Amino acid sequence: MAVEVPVADLDLSDISMFAGWAMADELLRRLAADGFGDLRVHDGVVFQHVLAGPLSITDLAGRMDVTQQAASKAVADLERRDLLERRPSDRDGRTRLLRLTERGRAAVAAGRRHRGALDAELAAALGPARVDAARALLAEVLAHLGAVDAVRTRRIRPPA
Repeated sequence: MAVEVPVADLDLSDISMFAGWAMADELLRRLAADGFGDLRVHDGVVFQHVLAGPLSITDLAGRMDVTQQAASKAVADLERRDLLERRPSDRDGRTRLLRLTERGRAAVAAGRRHRGALDAELAAALGPARVDAARALLAEVLAHLGAVDAVRTRRIRPPA
């Protein structure tokens, strides 16, 4: 038998995590309606690094703090889904650089559009001041826990 706990009584860590999951699920639902039903939350981790400019798998692995094998596996999956491509470097023909495909750029644009729409919907339903206060509180939590730099550099990961 499950123990029922009112949602408002959940620990801050749990309620913020569950709210994030619910928003991510909603974003994925909207993206699927736009024809991006194959997108996953973790695809965005790779996208954020590639958006800064073309980079090699070695650089991607370093930025993500994963092995080259793990980065290569993620890249191969994104290539298979026509979201990412490898092109020879202009400076060194032996190096292949990762770039978003046209479909990848469209997925990023759709994600940004839907995140903006969801923020606006929450502000309309709950009040803009409350949504801004929630954002500020969570930013302060990140700062208190020393995680701002990890978020800023896109190195934040789910706990092991």
